[in-house]
Amino acid sequence: MDENFLLQNKTAENLYHTYAKNLPLIDYHCHLSPKQIAEDYQFKNITDAWLAADHYKWRAMRTNAVSENFCTGNASDFEKFIKWAETVPYTLRNPLYHWTHLELQRYFGIDELLSTDTAENIYRTCSEQLQSPAFTVKNLLRKMNVALVCTTDDPVDELQYHIKLKKEGFEIPILPTFRPDKAMEISSPEKFGSYLQQLEAVSNHSILNFNDYLKALKSRHDYFAEIGCGVSDHGLEEIYAENFTSVEIENIFDKIRVGKILNPIEQLKFKSAMLIHFAEWDYEKGWVQQFHLGALRNNNERMIKRLGADTGWDSIGDFSQAKSLARFLSRLDADDKLGKTILYNLNPADNALFATMAGNFNDGSVAGKIQYGAAWWFLDQKDGMINQINALSNMGLLSKFVGMLTDSRSFLSFPRHEYFRRILCNLFGTEIEQGELPNDIEWIGKIIQDICYRNARNYFGWEKITADIS
Repeated sequence: MDENFLLQNKTAENLYHTYAKNLPLIDYHCHLSPKQIAEDYQFKNITDAWLAADHYKWRAMRTNAVSENFCTGNASDFEKFIKWAETVPYTLRNPLYHWTHLELQRYFGIDELLSTDTAENIYRTCSEQLQSPAFTVKNLLRKMNVALVCTTDDPVDELQYHIKLKKEGFEIPILPTFRPDKAMEISSPEKFGSYLQQLEAVSNHSILNFNDYLKALKSRHDYFAEIGCGVSDHGLEEIYAENFTSVEIENIFDKIRVGKILNPIEQLKFKSAMLIHFAEWDYEKGWVQQFHLGALRNNNERMIKRLGADTGWDSIGDFSQAKSLARFLSRLDADDKLGKTILYNLNPADNALFATMAGNFNDGSVAGKIQYGAAWWFLDQKDGMINQINALSNMGLLSKFVGMLTDSRSFLSFPRHEYFRRILCNLFGTEIEQGELPNDIEWIGKIIQDICYRNARNYFGWEKITADIS
């Protein structure tokens, strides 16, 4: 993993080192903690930074016969790290192997391979550095040349940490993202009732009927905009696009408001209505809406009861995506309320489907208005990135792509941008050397810079708050 890692020819090396390597990073979708950024959190040790919330690593450890006590349990931080170190040599060809060693190199200057033989020394070296002033959370962002971060936030979040960062003048914009998944999750009347109480409190609106509910959520949407939000996100199994009437939705809301269980069709109609309202609000404000589609979540009921969600029990789902996605986008387009949209698929079988679906609704008004989004979750590895890039290249315009993101909870995950950039430059470099692309390094270098930085900067409208590299 030297300076030319993943770069398989001289042209790829030139493209990466000349055009991509030193670009700032725009991370327009992640799950970093705004509280930790605002408080400039100092990690206690490498386990605290690396393993405390990383279900990628937990899944690998469990597969390597590591007991749960060393993943999410009460084992000491040192003991947990040793078990991770024991697992790493067995992650060959899993992206965790590359990511682990890229992060050791980029953040800590460690070139050794992590194993049981090197674990204790690496634990001590990394933990000592993490305790130094240069390794606070804010300085970790600076170290990786991060230009902007979008966190992921529920409508009931008060965004106090985003406000604090803005007031104190932190030079890296930390912007919220409006993620209203819980606002349309109505399978449990008890959980929905609890969410209504939170929404009433934070919006200062009494919610007695569906119109009250919309007003309360719209007030939160407006509030997010005041704090600098320009992006929404939805994590769904599939797009919901059932036909509905206003009266139907009002009656459905009345039922769940008093604790009645809704049947499946009622749930689909309600979710479909909510998606339309959210999309229309996004369009009115000029926001970018994102749809992460295809995850089958919380599959292991026993472990979900024990540990809760987001602890590593999710997988790729095999949902039917095309018809409902087309109906949803077409309805918004017909009403002239379809804004900038990014579509992400989790099932690799849907790559070409999503790439061609984006092309159905690009209307010439904005470059790449409907985007086929970056390889996501189980697909953000070498093969997944290459396949996403190839599908987009074949079905659309890779040159207008808004590039990579981390989608991570870890402040040590920013080398994933580097990983993507190396893969991208290698693809271009290889095809240049094979005579499939012109040997116009200056033009192709510009295209690479666009994909890695400029396209996102322009697409999201962040020209005034991020650096111009032209």
